[in-house]
Amino acid sequence: MKIGYPCVNESMDCSSSGTFRLASYSEERLVQTVEKNLACLRRILEYNLEHGFLFFRMSSGLVPFASHDVCTYNWQQHFQMTFKRLGDFIKKHNMRISMHPDQFVVLNSPDERIVRNSIAELIYQGSVMDLMGLDSTAKLQIHAGGVYGDKPAALLRFIQTYHTLLPQEVKARLVVENDDRLYSLRDCLELHGETGIPILFDNFHHECLNHGEPMAEALQLAAGTWHPETDGVLMMDYSSQSPGERKGKHITSMDIDLFREFLTHLHGLDVDIMLEIKDKEASCLRARQVLQELALV
Repeated sequence: MKIGYPCVNESMDCSSSGTFRLASYSEERLVQTVEKNLACLRRILEYNLEHGFLFFRMSSGLVPFASHDVCTYNWQQHFQMTFKRLGDFIKKHNMRISMHPDQFVVLNSPDERIVRNSIAELIYQGSVMDLMGLDSTAKLQIHAGGVYGDKPAALLRFIQTYHTLLPQEVKARLVVENDDRLYSLRDCLELHGETGIPILFDNFHHECLNHGEPMAEALQLAAGTWHPETDGVLMMDYSSQSPGERKGKHITSMDIDLFREFLTHLHGLDVDIMLEIKDKEASCLRARQVLQELALV
C-alpha cells in the first residue's frame, strides 16, 4: 500500500505548475518555465521519498500550453533527459504516479471541439509519462463527464469516443473516477463493461452518490476492474465531508478516526491511496502513522 497527496507541496517554496499568460507565450518563456517546474517536481519527489509518500499525482501544468495549438516547440526533445532522470528516480524508489487532467477534459461532450481538445490534453499528459519511461500502472485519471439531459446518450458518446478516437497509448493509462453528483460507481462499472477502463474509486464521492453498495463491496467492485500486471493495484482518492459545509466539500485536515474506520473496509485489499485533503502532506504524515501502526505500509 502506498499513500500520497496531489500536485502541490504546501511545505515547499516552489511550484511544479508555474505558468504564464497565453498572450505572452514565447519559446524562451516556455523553456524557462518548464525548467523551473521540473526542478520543483524533483524536489517534491525527493521530499516525498524522505517522508515515505510513494504515491504522487503530478501537476497537469508541467508544460504550459503543451496541448494548445500555440505550442509548436519540441519540448519533448529539449527535456528528454530531464524527464528520463525523473522517471529513473521514480522507478528506482518504486513510486506510483498519476495525473488528473483539469475539468475541461470531457470525452463525452456533444461538442466535437471540446472532445478534440480533451484528447490532445490526454496525449500530452500521457507523453510526459512515456518520456519518463513509466509503465502502464502510471495512470491518467478523468471523470465520465456531463449528462447533458440524457445519461444513456452521454455514456454512449464516451464509449464511442474511447473506441474510435483515443490512441492506444492513452487507453493504456486511462482510468475513470466515480463522482459525487452525476456518475456513480454503478455508472462507471457500465463504462468498464463496454471499454475495459479501470475505475479509480473515490470513497467520499461514493458516500455522496451510490446505489446502496456498502463501502467494502464498492472497494472490491472497483478493484476487480484493475488488471494486476498492466494496471497495478487499485488507485483511489480518499477524503471526507467538511463539517458544516455543503454536501461534497472536502475536509480541510485529516479526521484520523474516520480514516481508521475506512481502513476496516479493506479486508486485506491492497490499494494506493491519494489523500484529497487541503493540508496535503500534513494529513499525509498523520495517515501514514496510522498505516504504520496497522502494518499496512
